[in-house]
Amino acid sequence: MTQLTKSINSLLADDKIKGRFNEILGEKAQGFISSVMNVVKNNDYLSKADPHSILQAAVVAATLDLPIDPNLGFAAIVPYGNKAQFQMMYKGFIQLAQRSGQYKNINVCEVYEGELIKEDRITGRIELDYSKRESDIIVGYVAYFSLINGFEKMIYWPIEKIDKHGKRFSKVYQKGSGLWSDKKGGGFEAMCSKTVLKHLLSKYGILSIEMQKAVKFDQATVNDVDSEDIEYIDNMEDNEPAAPANAKAIKASNELNFNEDGSETKK
Repeated sequence: MTQLTKSINSLLADDKIKGRFNEILGEKAQGFISSVMNVVKNNDYLSKADPHSILQAAVVAATLDLPIDPNLGFAAIVPYGNKAQFQMMYKGFIQLAQRSGQYKNINVCEVYEGELIKEDRITGRIELDYSKRESDIIVGYVAYFSLINGFEKMIYWPIEKIDKHGKRFSKVYQKGSGLWSDKKGGGFEAMCSKTVLKHLLSKYGILSIEMQKAVKFDQATVNDVDSEDIEYIDNMEDNEPAAPANAKAIKASNELNFNEDGSETKK
């Protein structure tokens, strides 16, 4: 056990910090604290990271009530150099969307070679024919949601666009490490799903306060949760401002005609 691992364990054993997690999670607090300890213990790189950054990332996950076991696909605490980052996973975005009560359906799925029949760039509608599948090669991903007020939106990103996006916005991927580079263990597929779904929700979705926080803190090193003091040390550009989760935004979704094709906007 490294000295830093001992330090994070000591922090999590502190009565004041335990009290903070108890305040946030109630009876689930002890199980969550144990999961943080296990995640750090089982990740050599994370065990060498700054304990304070690990703790702050854990607090973000706790306030969103998302488990941080990366195998579950909701959220994760990941290392970047000597710091830890909070990272949303695609199941976490789906979970927060469901909690908002505004979404009737939401999904993201892979598209295999031969399945894509038509993409309407005006409406954003995607037509797939699963019977036309030619191989096990994934050529892209589709994300979709429909709201209870009747509005719906879907976007399709080809695999080349997702790959380019990942390399552009992630220094870890540029270096050939991290989940983006895990093309055998499912990490790459998970990041593809997350990227397309996050783009769809942040551009067109009705975002709850929780979802706004998730978008803001995603892939950030958190210096202080309460003051929202964060740094995007791995990703400097790919965190879009969340739409306001209020009555005016919900009303606007009924009145506006969304006809963009979901392509990236250059800054």
